[in-house]
Amino acid sequence: MRKAFAETLTRLAEENDRIIFLTGDLGFQTFDEFQRRFGPRYVNVGVAEAQMMSAATGLALEGWRPFVYSIASFATARAFEQVRVGIGYHSLPVVIVGAGGGYLYASSGVTHHAPDDLGLMSLLPGMTVVAPADPVETEALLPQLATLAGPAYIRIGKYGEPRMAAEETPTLGRARLVRRGQRVLVLTTGDMARVAVEALDELSSEEIRPMLYQMHTVKPLDVAALDRLADQVDAVVVAEEHGPVGGLWAGVCHWYATTTGRRPLLRRLGAPDAYVHGSPGREELLRRIRCDATSIADEVRSVWARAPGAGDR
Repeated sequence: MRKAFAETLTRLAEENDRIIFLTGDLGFQTFDEFQRRFGPRYVNVGVAEAQMMSAATGLALEGWRPFVYSIASFATARAFEQVRVGIGYHSLPVVIVGAGGGYLYASSGVTHHAPDDLGLMSLLPGMTVVAPADPVETEALLPQLATLAGPAYIRIGKYGEPRMAAEETPTLGRARLVRRGQRVLVLTTGDMARVAVEALDELSSEEIRPMLYQMHTVKPLDVAALDRLADQVDAVVVAEEHGPVGGLWAGVCHWYATTTGRRPLLRRLGAPDAYVHGSPGREELLRRIRCDATSIADEVRSVWARAPGAGDR
């Protein structure tokens, strides 16, 4: 995703000479081409994320379209006040890029854990919050974010993620159909979608075929799609690499509490409301918090067996 982000940003900067890139002393080699081609429009602010957000505020007030880049925990939690008071309060068109959201940097310890980045940014009025699954969604959504009148946050992964096949192209603010299915709906955000695809591949041999939608846009959430899909399924399983507050689960629960339509059985897989102690590897941690393919498959089996019509198989 980082390669897709860097290449897409470079293309956007060719088309718009007001795009400027600020980095918190990260992304060396990744943005060498951008730096070579656009020179002064590449600014390394140093290890000073709060100052970077204040600089982006000033640049946006002067008519620039800043993209600011850091590790997700530094871009959101460390610089939260500057994002809220500067970028958010003035409703400025700044795109904040958080590399390695969730537990991508699990082994680096709690300073690098970001199971709250989507929630922190979702708290801010007017902030669009996006977590693409793969390079395809990154390439498609970034240009759409670049046209917004207000601020946006995008969580991106690392290098080498495979391109995920899906039934629909990514559109900002719209749920994306990844796999057709029935009776059970799996909702994901970020690269949890690719984990869910693995789970669905495993389940297909058992003739269990839930539908899978990727909610790459966490805010604003596509509640119209949820209303429509709720009429088609008996259970919804939400899987996210995020805590229970402020992320996809929180958005789905808000929809669930306020919808006047049908309410299917609702289940969640994701990080608990707790700190992770120590420095476990990411894969180990995802297994521990039940965000791996095996856990998603087990949860779908459970609700599939409970759903009306299970005896028809």
